[in-house]
Amino acid sequence: MPIITLPDGSHRQFDKSVTVADVAAHIGAGLAKVALAGKINGRLVDTSTLIDTDVSLAIITDRDPDGLEIIRHSCAHLMAQAVKILFPTAQVTIGPVVENGFFYDFAYEKSFTPEDLDNIQAKMEEIVAQNVTVTRSVMSRDAATEFFRARGEEYKAQLIESIPTNDEISLYKQGDFIDLCRGPHVPSTGKLKAFKLMKLAGAYWRGDSNNEMLQRIYGTAWSKKKDLKSYLHRLEEAEKRDHRKLGKRLDMFHVQEEAPGMIFWHDKGWTIYLLIQEYIRALLRQNDYQEVNTPQLVDRSLWEKSGHWDKFGDMIFSTHSENRDYAIKPMNCPCHVQIFKQGLKSYRDLPLRMAEFGSCHRNEPSGTLHGLMRIRNFVQDDAHIFCTKEQIQTEVSNFIDLVFKVYADFGFSNIIIKLSTRPEKRVGSDEVWDKAEQALEVALNNKKLDWELQPGEGAFYGPKIEFSLKDCIGRVWQCGTIQVDFSMPERLGAEYVASDGSKQVPVMLHRAILGSIERFIGILIEEHAGALPVWLAPVQVVILNITDQQAQYVKTVEAQLIKQGIRVSTDLRNEKIGLKIREHTLQKVPYLLIVGGREVDNQQVAVRLRGGEDKGALSLSAFIDLLNAEVAGRRVTSLLQNAHA
Repeated sequence: MPIITLPDGSHRQFDKSVTVADVAAHIGAGLAKVALAGKINGRLVDTSTLIDTDVSLAIITDRDPDGLEIIRHSCAHLMAQAVKILFPTAQVTIGPVVENGFFYDFAYEKSFTPEDLDNIQAKMEEIVAQNVTVTRSVMSRDAATEFFRARGEEYKAQLIESIPTNDEISLYKQGDFIDLCRGPHVPSTGKLKAFKLMKLAGAYWRGDSNNEMLQRIYGTAWSKKKDLKSYLHRLEEAEKRDHRKLGKRLDMFHVQEEAPGMIFWHDKGWTIYLLIQEYIRALLRQNDYQEVNTPQLVDRSLWEKSGHWDKFGDMIFSTHSENRDYAIKPMNCPCHVQIFKQGLKSYRDLPLRMAEFGSCHRNEPSGTLHGLMRIRNFVQDDAHIFCTKEQIQTEVSNFIDLVFKVYADFGFSNIIIKLSTRPEKRVGSDEVWDKAEQALEVALNNKKLDWELQPGEGAFYGPKIEFSLKDCIGRVWQCGTIQVDFSMPERLGAEYVASDGSKQVPVMLHRAILGSIERFIGILIEEHAGALPVWLAPVQVVILNITDQQAQYVKTVEAQLIKQGIRVSTDLRNEKIGLKIREHTLQKVPYLLIVGGREVDNQQVAVRLRGGEDKGALSLSAFIDLLNAEVAGRRVTSLLQNAHA
C-alpha cells in the first residue's frame, strides 16, 4: 500500500499500485486534465509510471519549467512523426530541446522547402487534433538496433550501437511513429497546443564536418498560445531592431569577408564609439583610475605563465618572428601585472586601479560571428584593481555603485545580477576559492541586492559577479563583471611591501562595465531601434531649408550650434521639404530644424522631433537650452537609491 507524499507535505495512501495519472485524478479532475508528467523523488517520469512503494511525488503541469521542457521535447517527436507521414523515406536522427524550442535533424534525398514547413506544421496540428496516445516501452540494445534498422532508420541504429550493451533502450510510440528517447513525454498529443516551425538549416551528422550533411528543422513551443504569440512578437521586434541592418542603413559600420569578425567603422558609428569611450574615460578619472596602454603582441611565455595559453588554446591568434612565438593579445590582465611590477610597490600604493581600452583578438569560430555581438577583434572597457584582502569589500562595493550609475545613464534600469562560482577546470586551491567566493557574496549582501547563484560558471582564475541588462523586448545581455583573483598575481610574480615589511601578493580584481564596447553599441542600437538618445546620436541636429533664399541663414545657425559643441549637419538640396524631412527622420536624427522665410525674418527655427512631434518655432538660444536639458537628463541618479533601499 504505497503512501504518496505531495509537495505541500500532505499524504495520499492507496491500497494497490497506482500510476502518476491515478494520483492526479485522486487529487482532482482538474489536475488530472492538465497533468503532463510526474516527479518521483526528484526524477521526472511519465504519467503512466507505476508507483508501488512509498515516494514523494509532484504532478508536473504546463505551469512548471519542467512542463515546458517536456512540451518542447514532445513537439520534437510530433514534428518527426509529421515528417515521416509526409516524407516516408526521410530518416530521423537527433532532436533535442533548445532555448525557446526544439529542432530535429533529418536525412532526406531532397531539400525541404518553406512550403514543406507549412505542410509539416499543418500535419502536426492534425495529429494534435486526433489526441494520439503516447506510450513508452523498452527493448534490449540489440533488439532495438535491429528494430530500427529493419525500419530503414540507419541513424537511429547507429545511435543505439553507441549505448553500453547492458542498458535497456527506452522507446516512445504515437500512432505508427516510434522513436528512441529517454523521456518523459506528454501522455497524448492533444496536450501540445502552442508551437510553430521556424526555419530550415544544415547540420552535420553528430556535429562532425567529416560526416554527411543533414537537414535541420527548428521549431518553437510554449505552454499557451498567448506565450507563443508573445514570443513571435518579440522575434518580430528583434528583426526590426537588428543592429546589422540598422548599422548599414544608418551608415554606422560594416563587416566584410576580407576581415571576418572585424569591424569597419564609418564616421557615424565611430562618433558613437568615441562618445562612449570618452564618457567611460571621464568616470575613470573621477574614480581614481590610471589609464594605461599595453602591447598587442606579447611573447608566448607570458601567456603560458598566466594560464591563458592552456585556457584559450586555438582561440589565440599567434605569430612568429626571430625564433620567438607571440600571442596577439586575447585579454589585458597579464600585461597590467607587468606594469604593476615596475618599481617597488607599498601597501600605501594600494588600491591601485589600472584601466585600459584594450584591443583584444580571439579566434572565434566563423559560424558564431554575429555583427557587433560576436567578433574576433574587440575593445574592452577593462580595468584591474590591485588591492589587499582587507580592501576587497570596499572596492567591490564601489564598483557596484559605478555599474548602476553607468547603466542608468544609458537608460537601463532592469539589471540582473549573478554570482558565478568555481568551474571544474581552474587554477588555485580550494581554500583560495573559498575566500574569493565569500568576498563577492558578502559584498552583494551588504548592498542588499537580489542575485542568483551560477555554480561552476566562474572564470578559471576566480569567481565573478555578472551584471546583465534586460532590454525593452525582454532579452538579457550579460555585460559587466567583477572577478576576484588570488592566483594570477602570484603566478606572474606581483608583490608589494606590507606594513610589517614583509613581501605580500596583491589581490587582483578584474572588472569591466560595458564589456566589449562594440557589443555594447550593438545592444544600444537594438534597444533604441537605431534612435539613440540625443547625447549619443552621431548627428543630433539637421537644419533644412525650404528654398535657396534661406541658405545663408542656415549656415549661420549651423555655425552657432557648432560653437556650442552640438553635432549638426545641413541639407540645402533643392528638394521638397517633405522629402528631406522624411529622409532625415528615417536616419533617426533627433532634431530637425526647418527654416523658411518666416523663421529668417523672426530669427527662429521650426523644431520637429524624429517621432513627428512639432515643437513650433523657437529662438536659437531656446532650442539650445532644450537640447542641452535633454542631454543632461540622461543621468538617473535615483536608480542606485532604489536598488539599495
